[in-house]
Amino acid sequence: MKKILFAILLLGSSCTVQKINRSIKKSEVFNQGHMGMMVVDPIKDKTLIDINSAKYFIPASNTKLFTFYTSYTVLGDSLINGLNYLEKGDSLIFWGTGDPSLLHPDLKNEKAIEFLKNSKKDLYLLDNFEQVDAFGPGWSWDWYNAYYATERSAFPIYGNVLRFKYEIGDPNFTINPTWFKPFLSAQKTENWTGYNFKRDRYQNLFSYQFTDKPEQKSFERDIPFVTSAELTALMLSDILGKKITLIKDQAYFSEEPKKLLSTPADSIYAQMMKISDNFLAEQLLLLVSDQLSNKLSTRDAIAYAKENLLGDLPDEPVWYDGSGLSARNMFTPRSIIALLAKIRAEVPLEKIKAYFPAGGESGTIRNWYPSDPGQAPYIYAKTGTLSMSNALSGYLITKSGKILHFSCLFNNYTISSNDLKTELQKILYRLHDQY
Repeated sequence: MKKILFAILLLGSSCTVQKINRSIKKSEVFNQGHMGMMVVDPIKDKTLIDINSAKYFIPASNTKLFTFYTSYTVLGDSLINGLNYLEKGDSLIFWGTGDPSLLHPDLKNEKAIEFLKNSKKDLYLLDNFEQVDAFGPGWSWDWYNAYYATERSAFPIYGNVLRFKYEIGDPNFTINPTWFKPFLSAQKTENWTGYNFKRDRYQNLFSYQFTDKPEQKSFERDIPFVTSAELTALMLSDILGKKITLIKDQAYFSEEPKKLLSTPADSIYAQMMKISDNFLAEQLLLLVSDQLSNKLSTRDAIAYAKENLLGDLPDEPVWYDGSGLSARNMFTPRSIIALLAKIRAEVPLEKIKAYFPAGGESGTIRNWYPSDPGQAPYIYAKTGTLSMSNALSGYLITKSGKILHFSCLFNNYTISSNDLKTELQKILYRLHDQY
């Protein structure tokens, strides 16, 4: 009797998968562009859906899956290195590791500030900014004013952004850090109902438009500032109330530095994955490079990962940056599926749930892929969005308790991303409900 019942359930699941495959291939929405989709049942080692899984697609922020796995493997989930330093007589020579958390408006780490403030030695900032390009390969030049393209740097401070914030009832918006207040100007306009903030393309001159009766809505907007070793030294001097001397002696980099542990990697992973924070993703690869060689190089971190961590993927990743902003990145769905399996094998499920956006509940999919009322989320997945690319890859929990791995990559669609998400939502829910 049990064998008969099992056979009936197996046949039902098979019929469900066949129907879903047919509906995908007949979809008027999916047929309007290039799609790659793969869904597997890892316990049965069975592929349920396979559409163009061996073809390369631009993954957008699905790139962060590779960044996350590399960072988790190399850095772990404990405290990251927030500062490299050497003590030479009455001098303390220090330089950046790429740690993005120092005075970050959300992470609020002050370990390096406390360390430098308590030091009785003369302070020297060793300039290693030239090791890091502010923008990644393939990034668009006109993103300079957008928070999603915040500059990468060797020694980030305040998240490398100027945050404008307003709460209803406040007399005016606030600025963090206030150090930039003298460089902010106002322009009155009658054609704008809210506040519009922007920065000069090449220098840290900020401006905003306003009206006499702006909309009374709370807001929080981050505008990147232009980074440099000189600016970092000035800002640190102001914060510490101490002189910071900038030096460029490259000989110090050949010495093995002491390391100051700062913030938990867990907090960075969660924010990077849930809200798809590009800045944190880029800085994580610099932290990986620092851990491996005391040098900051995104290229070296990626090369290490490809050779030592990802050599068993079905297809070699075409990988250029940590965030996925570069349209030069290309991965195949089946390689992403293989990566998801590696993550499941090495990262506890509860941590995956804590790091990944949850359908209908948190992060970039809080408004999509909801579970039935009163039920826990059934989708934990990373999104990806560029003008030419939409993606969703992660884990799907069925009502029967199975955990499926899936990767969906969409390129060159002229329809809205909402249309794609709506269609994909139907497919994923059917798998959740019926498989």
